[in-house]
Amino acid sequence: MKILMHICCSNCAIYPITVLTQRGFSIRGFWFNPNIHPYQEYKSRLNSLKKLQSLWNLDIEYNDFYGLKEYLRNVVNNEDRRCEYCYSARLEQTALKAKNMNVDAFTTSLLVSPYQKFDMIIDIGRMMQEKYSVEFYIEDFRRGFGEGRRIAGELELYRQKYCGCIYSEMERYLKPVMCNP
Repeated sequence: MKILMHICCSNCAIYPITVLTQRGFSIRGFWFNPNIHPYQEYKSRLNSLKKLQSLWNLDIEYNDFYGLKEYLRNVVNNEDRRCEYCYSARLEQTALKAKNMNVDAFTTSLLVSPYQKFDMIIDIGRMMQEKYSVEFYIEDFRRGFGEGRRIAGELELYRQKYCGCIYSEMERYLKPVMCNP
């Protein structure tokens, strides 16, 4: 099976690529992540994926678009639905690319992270499957999240500390303060 995999970052790509390759899938990666901010974070993740590509001889296509303005225009005053926009934008580009490439299916490395909204990703992937008439390959890769992070450490890949958007970075630092009675 030929599959186009949206790749959010090198860390999350490791386990799904390993599993699908072992099953005989032909995988092509696709980088499109206009949600990642600030710019230095975007470049760190992009460069980390290029390093993994070189180390593992991966086939990856890059849509290198730092979309801060577009992302903010679509989520400001609607921050509680930012993940829906984020997943939709990336999966739509992946589904369209998969259709144009005439591959059997598309998927996303987002399906490995326990920090992502798994069911929402599945729902949006299915919508894009219907819209573009290309199968959305669904598999729960979350059991391999730790293994992927371990391998990323061994390969000395950049390991991010938040989901990607500026709001998730803010939430990382705004932990609830415990009050003393």
